[in-house]
Amino acid sequence: MSELSQLGQRAGELRELGAEILAVAVTATFAQQAFAAALDVDFPLLSDWDRVVCESYGVRYSVWKGHTGLAKRSVFVIDRSGVIRYRWVTDDALVLPDLDAVVSAVKLA
Repeated sequence: MSELSQLGQRAGELRELGAEILAVAVTATFAQQAFAAALDVDFPLLSDWDRVVCESYGVRYSVWKGHTGLAKRSVFVIDRSGVIRYRWVTDDALVLPDLDAVVSAVKLA
């Protein structure tokens, strides 16, 4: 199961806690739209085509499997003041985040 599928399954719970969910990837907008439709997610998937967001959040690979400019799998909980209250990042793209930890962080944010 993908990270977005897992997140989609917990979206209602996160919204009940007052969270807004956004997903960001370094793929093109059209690819994002197709991916969202295929996974049936009901939150925005945003394109970071220019890699500005992943660079700003410190989650851009220098090189990953011969490719440059890709984003690491990561999750952030940002409070209403714009302060990052939770940060999870992995260098292993096969590792999925612990969404229970994300829910806990949202409860505290």
